[in-house]
Amino acid sequence: MITVSLCMIVKNEEAVLARCLASVKDAVDEIIIVDTGSTDKTKAIAKEFTDKVYDFEWVNHFAKARNFAFSKATMDYQMWLDADDVMEPTELEKFVALKKTLDASVDVVTFRYHTHFDLDGKPVLTSTRERLFKRERNFQWNDAIHEYILMAGTILHEEIAISHKKVGSSGDRNLQIYRKLVATGKELSPRETYYFARELMDHGIHEEAVVYFNRFLDDGLGWFEDNIASCFSLSRCYEALSQRDKILPILFKSFEYATPRAEVCCQIGYYFKTLHDYQKAIFWFDLALKLVKNSKGFVLNDYWDYIPAIELCACYGQVGELERSYHYHLLAAHYKPNASAVLYNADYFAKQGFGAKEVDVDEKN
Repeated sequence: MITVSLCMIVKNEEAVLARCLASVKDAVDEIIIVDTGSTDKTKAIAKEFTDKVYDFEWVNHFAKARNFAFSKATMDYQMWLDADDVMEPTELEKFVALKKTLDASVDVVTFRYHTHFDLDGKPVLTSTRERLFKRERNFQWNDAIHEYILMAGTILHEEIAISHKKVGSSGDRNLQIYRKLVATGKELSPRETYYFARELMDHGIHEEAVVYFNRFLDDGLGWFEDNIASCFSLSRCYEALSQRDKILPILFKSFEYATPRAEVCCQIGYYFKTLHDYQKAIFWFDLALKLVKNSKGFVLNDYWDYIPAIELCACYGQVGELERSYHYHLLAAHYKPNASAVLYNADYFAKQGFGAKEVDVDEKN
């Protein structure tokens, strides 16, 4: 059975660190905590789980801190978590089973990463992240912010999930790190350009976000998943800037990189729904519902089931096809029974005399 060193960097994480470590301690063989300047009880909490607690002077560079943490590992594989990550018990069991069966020839293992959740705790944003690394390969972290490891060798993709359950907000920390990098004259890599654009968009700085998303796409050097995500994000920026003439062209551009993605199809559906062109909207929402998830990038889960279902309910209602509208109401209710739109529609259909019935999710049409 392989052994695993959990390597973490932390700062002022007293609210969440114990939760994180308690969730995973029974599955790892070594815990290494690198503190980058805590002024609360973070280090004291860390020492309740391990005696391997180190200090590292923060230099506005996450990769350097993570590489320092990795340098302290002594087990077969290195693993990383953020302090506000949690491994649920069912996922812990999968992880323990993986440790017992993992072939030593594997260099990197990716896990699923759930980072945003709805009110019922269902993940709405999921990505694939490199999570375990063979220590003897000496993998290195890169980039000051949104750091990553360039994967190489034998890579195994596992469905084990880590849940990112953030408490509070990091404010504009990430944005300011990028601002400082740009101010020093650093030429951003394609990946840095993409994530800088995302930070700008997330902070509502849409005009500048447009510049950097387009710069990223024009360079033509980015990962195709990030290219698709950039097209989707640009459509949202153009919408916020009331530049509607640019929305459809950038969404259709995403089809140059891979087969259609549900979030893009739904965004096209929203475009036509806003114009009250419900038949065209129905086409695109229906297509989104028929697609099969095939992405290793960021996956906006609701766009693959609930959103197109609830929008098809609305669109069919607008064109007077209440039976079909009711069908998609039931489908939406299957995915999110407590959603406010579902509850509202349930009341509406009850008043229209529609009785409760089952819906076969395999018969989406």
